[in-house]
Order: sequence, then C-alpha cells, then structure tokens
Amino acid sequence: MTVSKVMRDAPDISPATKTRIRALVQKMGYVPDALAQGLRTRKTRMLGLVIPSITNPIFARIVLAVEERAFKLGYDLILAHTLNQPDREEACLRHLLARQVEGVIVHPVYRLAPAAPIYNELFQLGRPTILLGHRAAFCNQFVNLETDDLQASQAMTQHLLGLGHKRIAFFSGPAAAPWAQERLEGYRRALREAQIEWDDHLVFNAGSTIEEGEQAAAQLLGEAPGATAVQAVNDLVAVGAAKVFLGRGRHIPRDLSLAGFGNCLVSEFNRVPLTTVRQPKYRLGLAVMDTMEKMLRGEHPPSQRLCSELIIRASTGPANTPPTAA
Repeated sequence: MTVSKVMRDAPDISPATKTRIRALVQKMGYVPDALAQGLRTRKTRMLGLVIPSITNPIFARIVLAVEERAFKLGYDLILAHTLNQPDREEACLRHLLARQVEGVIVHPVYRLAPAAPIYNELFQLGRPTILLGHRAAFCNQFVNLETDDLQASQAMTQHLLGLGHKRIAFFSGPAAAPWAQERLEGYRRALREAQIEWDDHLVFNAGSTIEEGEQAAAQLLGEAPGATAVQAVNDLVAVGAAKVFLGRGRHIPRDLSLAGFGNCLVSEFNRVPLTTVRQPKYRLGLAVMDTMEKMLRGEHPPSQRLCSELIIRASTGPANTPPTAA
C-alpha cells in the first residue's frame, strides 16, 4: 500500500520514504501497470486524435502541438487516420471509445448528409469531443476550432485584384467541405466588392491533391478562358497546377500569377515560391488542447476561429496586359 501511495505521489507519505521507495523502484526496474491503474481510478489518461492522414502537411504541425501539450498534461495520444473515408472514420471513433479515451479530437470526414450516427452517439455519451475544423450539419453540436478561411481567401483575391488581374480563375475544393466553400465564397466576395461579374467559366473543380491540381490546370489551358491569375483552394492543388503550367511553357508569374492556401513547407520551396495564406497550424493545435483541458475539468469553452496571414512570394505579379495599338 505504501508503494502504491508513493507511485501516486500521495500527500500522507513523508518525503524521505518517497525518496527511498523511488530509488528501490528504479533499481528493480519496476514499471507501473497503467491498465490496472486505470481500472482503479477510472481514468485512462489517453486522448484520441483522428485526422485524414499524417502525410497531409497541414496536419503535421497540428499533431506536433497536440502531442506536446498532451505529454505535458500527462496524457498519451492515440492517433488514427480516416483517409477521408466515412466508414473508416466511424471505425476509428468506435475503436477510441472502446479504449476508453477521456477525450476525442477529430477532423471530420465531410459529407453532404445531414446526419451521421457515430457523431450522435459521441454527443449522447457526453465524452469531451472537439472538432478540428469547420462544423457541418452532421456535427454542428460540438465545440470546434477553425481558421477564418473566408476572410483569408477574400484577402488573397484582393491581392490579385490589386496587381491588376481581372480574370482570376479559382480552383475549388471538395463540394462537401465547409472550408472549401468558405474559400470559394471569399473569392466571390472580393469580386463583388470590386464590381467584377462572376464568371462560371473561371471556376474549376480541383479537389485537394497535387494530382487534382494538375488536372484542373490542364483543363484551364484546354478551355483557355483568358485568365491571368489562378487562385487555388490549397497549396497542394497550386503545386500541381504550377507543374503543368511550367511544363507547358507558361511563365509564373509573367503569364499566369498563381496563389495557394495553407503555407505548407512545399509552398516556400516550390520551383516558383508560392504566394499563399499562412494558417496558424501550431497555434491551432495548442488552442485545441487548451479547450480540451477545460472540457476535462467539466467546463464548457466556446468555439474559436483563428485568423490567418497572407504571405506574398514570387508566384504572383502584375497582370500581363496586352500592348495597345500605336
């Protein structure tokens, strides 16, 4: 019993006894049984983090911040990947619940359906749950932390307009994703403010990957809508587009200005360094853990929306206006 109390750092054991027993524990190589402790205390000291994939550069610094803060708080982190598949997402969440995690942080697999049973179950269980990203109809009952994608996208379009671009193409993201819709709406708002008419021929469905960016760029060049600039929904799409544009002899930014969103590491070291939006990824991860810590104490913290920052690099420049006749 005394050893058990020392391992729990109980206050009714003298410092001298604690020092002696801890020395013996270290000498004998004793490792406490966390499972047995959890059964006794009904606390597993584990948190679950569910993201699409760690290979997505947006999530690397978020995961780093979450894990660092969890470690300081004495929690282990169980990481699960959905690969953007709803069935896999449900399996991941059920696995975490079976492991009795004390809290769940999840970047949802966005869908157009108004409900998802697993999210209803999470809510009914009352397990502290935080959405790492925007709310949607099927998960709007939870606290969430997100970046202000609408304002940042609007600022990017305003930057391109300020360079004299009037024909700005937009490579849009997944239709079901609220973050993609916000970035498209920011683009549209900036055009409205500049009194530039919306043109459907300048909007191309590009998904969220490098390969989809390549496809959208090829489509734009094939349809030739007269664009002088391209605003991509994220950096990966922009990198894919740049590969096609440069491969087909287009100069960036003389022939086409190109902008991304996210400030992934690849954007700065792209063949033409990419103008983009710097999302506060590490700060977002810390804010998520601040919120989780409050929820674990029984508090009810509000959702948060963090601002982003425009980063101007070499991929955007003045519009290439045709010479006037003499």
